[in-house]
Amino acid sequence: MGFIRPRSAVTPLRRAANTSTAAVGHRPSVMQAVALHRPEDPMHCIRPGVLAETARRFVGAFGDATGGARGGDVLYAVKCNPEPAVLRALWDGGVRHFDVASLGEVRLVRQMFPEAELHYMHPVKGRQAIRQAYQQYGVRDFVLDSMDELRKLMEETDEAADLGLIVRLALPKGNAVYDLSGKFGAQPDEAVRLLRAVRVVAPKVGVSFHVGSQMLEPAAYERAIALAGRVIAESGVAVDVLDVGGGFPVSYPDVTPPPLDDFMAAIARGVAALDLPAHCRIWCEPGRALVAAGVSLVVQVMKRRGDELFINDGVYGSLSDAGVPGFRFPVRLLRPFDGMFGGGIEAEAVPFAFYGPTCDSADRMNGPFLLPADVREGDWIEIGQLGAYGACLRTAFNGFDQARLVEVADRPLLETPGHRISTQAA
Repeated sequence: MGFIRPRSAVTPLRRAANTSTAAVGHRPSVMQAVALHRPEDPMHCIRPGVLAETARRFVGAFGDATGGARGGDVLYAVKCNPEPAVLRALWDGGVRHFDVASLGEVRLVRQMFPEAELHYMHPVKGRQAIRQAYQQYGVRDFVLDSMDELRKLMEETDEAADLGLIVRLALPKGNAVYDLSGKFGAQPDEAVRLLRAVRVVAPKVGVSFHVGSQMLEPAAYERAIALAGRVIAESGVAVDVLDVGGGFPVSYPDVTPPPLDDFMAAIARGVAALDLPAHCRIWCEPGRALVAAGVSLVVQVMKRRGDELFINDGVYGSLSDAGVPGFRFPVRLLRPFDGMFGGGIEAEAVPFAFYGPTCDSADRMNGPFLLPADVREGDWIEIGQLGAYGACLRTAFNGFDQARLVEVADRPLLETPGHRISTQAA
């Protein structure tokens, strides 16, 4: 069977020389990095200071909301951006818990942070993944949403007596930008049955849910917590964990969410209304809220056709969300060789659509993306808010799988209410 070879689907990002490990005080700006490297491949610009301070702010806010005595844990959803430079910055910001959803993510985080707390939050796992996560990587917390998964977990851990088993509760369809109500979760009656079953075999049990990605309504968390409370009460189980999931939103050009503190206040009210044991810890699983603003993408214009720009990245690369989902992202034109780093007067901004580099006509991003009217072939464009689900969704389609990574000192292109950080942190 030697002809079978494993292959990673995506080529790892290439680091630009002399910029990826620069000391904090010596990181270049995005404009300086473009001037230095003149990139013809997409260039991902990581802002470690922004990522660390965003994490610090979120961890502190969630801890305050859940109460010092009870305690709250922030589990970063690794699927959102598994780039090691991003993970290191979040660790620097105080993140010590990680929501992992595959054996690959388990390996990555355990290799980087041996002392990290790993929580396997995918409700449906392969048997080999369960065995290795438990036996080789010390994972003890697992999510499930069915009796079949409970049996699988017990069989593959040899009826282990040190498991943390968290029941994923299904929620009614909500109004998040990405609804997540269809694929995972036990209906309330089944969740009651599961809670009673896991209480018999595990020393730590809990309930989790997910209100959907990019949730713009703080009250959605309060309603979900109330439903979880009813399930817990009906089960008669004293839970050790209540996991309020992810979905915390960030700003985009056409979206300004309520401040982060509004979401924390809603969670605090919801938790306070429940009769939870004093030792019960509150978890959350943010992804987008921690990393979106911390990474941008620099692309180059290969051709202009009226109000359409052909660029060197697209929906098969890091701009998947700009395709069918229709996300708009903040953009700015970069002309590092015009005067002092493009500091002159720019033309009036007008709307453009983008085409990616592949041969597929579906590789189109309607935007609109507002850029100076005189944008031309050879210009660079920085696209912001791409730290979430950007580089990690890249494919190798059509051979356009090359990209590079630099660490920069810039602030985000767009701020989210309640996420603003000090200038020094950037």
